[in-house]
Amino acid sequence: MPAELRLADGAAPVACVDIGGTKVAVNLVDHRGALGRRVEPTAKQGAPDALARQVLRMIGASCQAAGIEARDIAAVGVASCGPFVLNQGCVELASPNICGGLAGAARGLPNDWTTAVLEAPLREAFARVRVENDGIAALQAERRWGALQGLDHCAYVTWSTGVGVGLCADGRVLRGKNGNAGHAGHMFVSDNLDALCGCGNIGDVEALVAGNALPRRFPAYPDAASVLIAAKEGDTCAEGIIDDICRVMGRMLYNLVVTLDLQRISLGGSVFWHHRDYLLPRLQAHIQGRLPALTGGCTLVPAGLGERVGDFAALALVA
Repeated sequence: MPAELRLADGAAPVACVDIGGTKVAVNLVDHRGALGRRVEPTAKQGAPDALARQVLRMIGASCQAAGIEARDIAAVGVASCGPFVLNQGCVELASPNICGGLAGAARGLPNDWTTAVLEAPLREAFARVRVENDGIAALQAERRWGALQGLDHCAYVTWSTGVGVGLCADGRVLRGKNGNAGHAGHMFVSDNLDALCGCGNIGDVEALVAGNALPRRFPAYPDAASVLIAAKEGDTCAEGIIDDICRVMGRMLYNLVVTLDLQRISLGGSVFWHHRDYLLPRLQAHIQGRLPALTGGCTLVPAGLGERVGDFAALALVA
């Protein structure tokens, strides 16, 4: 892993944007490294282009902090949670954790958007813009700099506010018709009907195990970290919850392995990363020894880029 985000000497600066359901992070990167980093909660109120306007404002603030003129930015790479919808060739987000119009008022998001405009306003401001699903972008970063280097059959999985996946088979990154390949977080692995996903599904993976799902399903714990900490401290109720959610997540990972015949899956995201030593063996238990002809030789590993995978993911799109 490189010591820091950095371009070659003489390369023009690029803007790296990481959009999640909870926060937006912006870095400018040139030969000196990462400059002018800005992090804000993801915009979820106002007009449907509020998120794009937030990104543009944050890029401007990063430029000012770094002493770089916006006109000198060679490219903007955006790694964003999805799914994506294409409108006249430009990406809009139909993200369950951003767009309140998908599941309705019961989901509790403060807007009625069915999509959040993203790419078109950025293209009005910058000549070169590349938007990619954050799971796919992180996969490319992990293959280039992280734990998936040298592998042709692999996946990256983020377990955070939502659940995202990037997939590579036979050395080819899978994208799909609208750049949405890898949305395994919305596959059904349970008959549990107590969990509403922001996409409108009831009982899919994200609705059951995502970071923002746990406090909704288990209100005795204010957030995902609380239930994980309680489980590690011997709270039997919390231990049962973690066993259940690892069964759901483990089944999803197993499904990926046997569908694509994978060599390795690297895992990141805030829920997993901060509790990886506790969660990893519990997830591995749902793969190891099951149908060895397909699961044998496949390993689960923490993301090689750690907590910085989102920054490297955006850089991988434009470096």
